[in-house]
Order: sequence, then structure tokens, then C-alpha cells
Amino acid sequence: MEKITHVPLEPSALRLNIDPNGLGFETLFGLEENEETETLAQERAVKALAFGLEIRHPDFNVYVAGPKETGLFDLARMYVEQVAKTLPSSPSDWCYVYNFKDHDSPIAIRLEQGRGREFKRDMSVLVDNLKLHIPKIFESEIYISRKEEIIRAFNKARSQVFEELDRKVRESGFILQADQTGMMVIPAKGEGVPFTPDELSTLSEEQQMELKTRSEMLHREMGSTMRHVHQLEQEVSERLRALDAEMVGQVCDRFIDELKKKYEGHGLIQDYLSDVKADVIKNMDDFRSKPQAQTPFPFPMMTPSFTQYEVNLIVDNIETKGAPVVIESNPSYPNLFGSIEKKAQFGALVTDFTMIKAGAFHKANGGYLIIKAMDLLKWPFSYEALKRSLRDRRLEIEDPGEQFGLFTTKTLKPMAIPLDIKIVLVGNSEIYQLLYNFDEDFRELFKVKAHMDVHVDRNEARLGQLLQSVKTIVKKNGLRDIHNTGIAKLIEYSAELAGSQEKLSLKVSDIADLICEADFWAAKDGSPLITGEYIQKAMNEKAYRCRLYEDHLQELLAKGIIKVNTSGRAVGQVNGLAIYDLGDYIFGKPSRITANISLGKEGVINIEREAELSGSIHTKGVMILSGYLRAYFSADRPLTLAATICFEQSYGMIDGDSASGAELFALLSALSSMPIDQGIAVTGAVSQKGEILPIGGVTQKIEGFFDLCKAHGLTGSQGVIIPKANVKDLMLKEEVVGAVEAGRFHIWAIETVEEGIEILTGIPAGVRDVDGNYPEGTLFYLVDLRLQELAEAAKSYGHEEEGVMEEAAEGAGS
Repeated sequence: MEKITHVPLEPSALRLNIDPNGLGFETLFGLEENEETETLAQERAVKALAFGLEIRHPDFNVYVAGPKETGLFDLARMYVEQVAKTLPSSPSDWCYVYNFKDHDSPIAIRLEQGRGREFKRDMSVLVDNLKLHIPKIFESEIYISRKEEIIRAFNKARSQVFEELDRKVRESGFILQADQTGMMVIPAKGEGVPFTPDELSTLSEEQQMELKTRSEMLHREMGSTMRHVHQLEQEVSERLRALDAEMVGQVCDRFIDELKKKYEGHGLIQDYLSDVKADVIKNMDDFRSKPQAQTPFPFPMMTPSFTQYEVNLIVDNIETKGAPVVIESNPSYPNLFGSIEKKAQFGALVTDFTMIKAGAFHKANGGYLIIKAMDLLKWPFSYEALKRSLRDRRLEIEDPGEQFGLFTTKTLKPMAIPLDIKIVLVGNSEIYQLLYNFDEDFRELFKVKAHMDVHVDRNEARLGQLLQSVKTIVKKNGLRDIHNTGIAKLIEYSAELAGSQEKLSLKVSDIADLICEADFWAAKDGSPLITGEYIQKAMNEKAYRCRLYEDHLQELLAKGIIKVNTSGRAVGQVNGLAIYDLGDYIFGKPSRITANISLGKEGVINIEREAELSGSIHTKGVMILSGYLRAYFSADRPLTLAATICFEQSYGMIDGDSASGAELFALLSALSSMPIDQGIAVTGAVSQKGEILPIGGVTQKIEGFFDLCKAHGLTGSQGVIIPKANVKDLMLKEEVVGAVEAGRFHIWAIETVEEGIEILTGIPAGVRDVDGNYPEGTLFYLVDLRLQELAEAAKSYGHEEEGVMEEAAEGAGS
């Protein structure tokens, strides 16, 4: 039989190799600056972000989606800050003041940028002036003179009233007598001489009755007089109060009118200042100088605080240039929407408008707020409150506990503030899809998706962007300059991250981490430059830290505890390749795949599926095998067999279709009874048409099998079969490339099942002739012959079974 030969891949195809001398510079710092290439190939995301930031419609907020490693948060922050600086926006200042008409609802006042601090200072100066000048007005000569005039008028009117009363009393023959206990009338016997009790007793009954009648009349007159005097006292008190109010009002007008002119056009401030004047007049006694009263307590008496005249400046944009940009790294409800603080006072929690604190929404109002989506969703209430604020376009400060009835302590209800803000959420694509599909509000409020790419085509322009990004990383972190050998390694590493020789990775954070680690090793050796040696060392050290699980697994494989042969031949047995992704480290694991054939009608049985250890994609891959067998061998007859396929010594879930090619080769070997070379491993998906389709993790899979072959001893005939479409994805480590170059290991790239089975068995697969038959001596001829034998055996078995059933029926009838 003619031996089949397939040429393996050349070593040059197994890895991207960058010539350092071809880069055009010796060190990174010698590379010419190009500001236009600072952002590494994220034009799509940048364009979407620019659109979302510039459109003024409030519902076009932005979600920046992509893996964290792409540096999406830094990109969003950098671009938002750039856009904000170019805007002519002048963000407003916001403050809260006391509401004299509704004490529980502080008034929100909007002021031009920088004037909030000025208004706060003006109100402080106003209170100081009032505290200084109001006491003086009560000590002025004008005030004292007018006050004395009022008091003199009162005394004169009171004297006249008493004189009139005294006249009436005397005319009635009585004397008006007054002392500390009050006033009384006493009968007189003439010329102001009062009767003695004995003299009164000598009067006739008629005279006594007359005196009593006149006395009662005089008492009524005296009561009327006292009421008149009391009215005079009230009038003088009101006149004195009016005088005080007038004098204090004059002082208020002197200072408040000046402020009203200064803040002309601010309706709320005009009304507020009028309320301040009224309240100062109402509480003028608080401004008077008072001697400190002595108390029995060990602390002084409380003095007026004048808190109601303060200004709580919650947003001060005096130093903001352009539109404000706020990054909230801890988006709890208070941090986003502000809070109303409380303090303990005499065993109770109290608050006032000066304890209102701004949140990130207040500070970013008129500009941009950047939040990580996952951080936002972790906090209760925050996401729902964010959507409510964006929908209502107003910002309210409230205690979330009150919304759910958790607290009953009375608190404030500050006036809502109009909201004009652009939200930039940053997170991975999975969160975006979940929110978009299950939250209708999210679709309405975040209409712009800035999607970060993870890799781009490797060309001269993209390479320039990568180098500029690396230069930015080095300067930002204060690292050593990088030699061109180090840059060459970084380019190769970027291609490795991208999983293709033709791509560059956009995971800038991974590249930055590698450079920082290489800088560490260069510092340890005292090298002024980061060379390729230190980049490689950093890669090796990182792999060593992360590959503990792989080393343990390779040990089990090398000792034969997990059985995978790398030499010899076996029927119905092939080496498949899988990968384990631990998050920070990916590695390949060889596995033995076996297939057994017997008579039956079950078709291809996936043992993993029967044991509920097969994922849906792997199950689909196995089901494709039946389609392939029908297309190639059972087009004119039923497929009559029972074939079991199993991953030996596999105890976890298996998914993916990358082993379907290996499973088909094991199945063809079992059907043809032709042994497979155990020194060759296979990876690749298969179609019903017999095409070998590309898979993922091809580099790690090859390296995993190479390590096992090296542990068992390289024979020169070992290797791996991969899909031809995956050749461009190869980034094998230099040890593997060296072994291929020395002829001790091989990589074959195939496109069809026929190519693969010929490499594994060494005999031709065979092609149907015009009659639909395979040539004798080919593997497919043997498979077709075996399936025909199984079909005939099944047919004969069926006839025998029918005969037995008929005999049993006849016996039962007799």
C-alpha cells in the first residue's frame, strides 16, 4: 500500500516574529510623538462617545461597553474631560437658604458660576452688620428722644385720667387713696378729711345707704379709668414696638436694599431678602446687647445662632473650567444624590438646612457624570433613583429610609433642583445586554452604546498607535525606556493576547502590567533599558506564578495516572485537546477519546451526555457525526450501528465542538479497524460535509500536548493536527518552534476529514467512484464495508426475531 505523506507546517508559520531592527528606532523614547495616535484603535467607540456627549437630548446618555482590560474607563474619563474643557458651558452654583414661610422646605437658589460663594459671603457680612448696628440704634439720641417723647405723652395722658377720676371722687364727697395694693375711695366729711369708722356708724341708715350708692358708682368709674389706663399702656407699648421696628427697619433697608440691587434679576433672592428683613424685625430682640444672665447650671445660657440667615452653598463651581466632570467611584445613594445630615442634641436627632450635603449629581449638574455600571448596581436604591432623576429631569434630596418607612424622625424636604446632566456608564457588554433586554427604562435613557473593540488588524497605522500607547504608559508610570528588542517582544505579546498573528490586542491594561513587571526585573539587574530579555522574563515569571494547576495536571499525565499515550498505535482511540481557562491563565490539556462499535440502531451515543456531563455545544458536535456518516456511507441504506464515544478520565463538564474532529477520527478508526498513531493529537470542529472548522485556543492546545510529549520523550514523529484556518492564530512558544525546526515535533494543518485520517492512519481515505463505491484498500472502503455488514446483520437479526415471535404466537394459539 502506498504510504500517504502530508507536509507539516514550516517553523516560520508557527509564530509571529518581529525584527527589532526593522522598527526604525533603537529605543521607544526615540520614536517621534504623534498626538493623533494616543487612543489605541478605538475609533468606533470614540465616535459613539463623541456623539453621545455632544447631542443635547437628555435621553441620549452613554454606555461604554467592553472588557476592563481595554482601558475603557480611562478612555471614557480622558475623552469626557477633553470634551468638557472645549464647551463654553458656565455651570451654575447652587445653594439652599431658609424658608421663612415653610420651615421644612429649604429654598434652592441658582446663581451664576462663582456667585454662590459671593452670595454666601454677602449674607454673612449682612448678619455681622445687623448685629453691629442694631444695638447701636437703641443707644442713639434720636431713638432715646423719640422713646422718651412717647413715654412722656403716655405719662401725661395717664395723669390726666387720674386727675379726672380724682375730681369726680372729690365732687362726690369721697377721697381717692392709692397704694401698692391698688386704689380705693373713702367717704370724706369735708375738706379731704375721711370719716372714721366710728363716725360712719353714727350716721343714719339713709345717709349710709347714700354713701354706699355713691361709692359703688365711683368704683365703676374707677374700673373704667383703669381700663382706660391699660389701653393707654398697650398703645404706648405698640408705639414703642413700632418705633423699634421702624428703627430696625431703617438699619435693614440700609444694608438689604444694597443687596437687592446687587442681585437684581434673581426673583428668589429678592423674595428671600424681603423675608430676611421681616424676620430680623420680628426677632429684633435677638440683636440687642444683653448682659449674660447668671444661671445655676454649669454651662452658659444659649445665645441666638442666626442660622436662619446663613447660606448653604452646596455646589461651588468657581474654579470649574468648561463643563464639570465628576467621577463617582462609590455610587451609594447619598454619594450620588446628596444627604440631609443629623446631629444629636439633648437626646434627639435634629437637622436644619445647613446640614444638606450635595451628591455627585449636584456637582455634575450642567456637565458629565462617569460611573462604573457594576459599582452602581451593587448599591441598593442608587440605580432606580438615577433613572427616576433622569426621567423627571429634577434632582431631589431625600432619605431613602423614609421612602420605605424605615425612619419616622421628622426631616426636611428641600426644594428640587432642575437637572441637566449627561451620564456615562462604563461596564462590560454582558451588563449592557442584560439591562437592555430586561429594563425598558435603560433603553430609553441610554440610547448611545460606545463599544470597545478587543483587537484590530496588525498594520503600520495600528502598530504606530500601539507604540504611542506604550510610550504613554511608560511616561505615565515613570518607567525605563524600552529597547527595540523589548518593543518587538511587546508586539508579539499583543498578537498573542489577540490570538492571531494578524491582529493586535487592545487590552492595554495587560500590556501595561507586563511593562511594569519587566521594568521591575530591569531594575533588579540595574539595566537602564527594558530589553526583550526582561519582557520575556516578565512573561515567564507571570506564567510560573499562574501555572500551578497546569503543572499538577502535567505531572499526572507524565506519570500515567491520567492515561494519554504519545507513542504506539491503537484502534478507536485518539488524543483530543481541550483548554482550561482560569481567568488569568489559559492552558491546554490532552485527553484520550475512545470509540466502540456494535450492532444496534441507537446511532452515535455520547457517554458524556448520558452522564449529564456534556454541554449543549459539545452534544451538537457529536450529533453532527451521525450526519457525516449518513452523508458519506449511508445515503442508500439506514445507518445501523451503536457507537459510544467517551472522554476517558474526564469527570467534569465538557463543552465546545473543538473535539468533534477527533471524535470522528476515533469513530472511523473503530469502524475500519485501522489503528491511529497515538503520537499525534487532534483539534478541530467538523461539519456534516466533512470540513475541518477553526476552533479557539489552538496555541495553548498544541503547547499542552508538546509538554506531555517532551515529558514522555520526543520521538520525531509526534505532532498535532489543527484546522488550516487556525494557522494564522498560532503564537507558539519558541521551545515548540525550535522542536519543529529540529524535526522532533510537527504541526499539520488540514481542511478535510480525509486529510486528517490519512495523517493519523497512514493509509488513503478514498474517494467515491461514479458508482458511489470507495476503492479497495482505502479507509473509507473499510468503513463502508463494516457499516454494510452491520446493516445486513441487523436485517438478519430482525428476521430471526420475527420468526421466534411467530412461533411463540402459534404455540399460544394451540
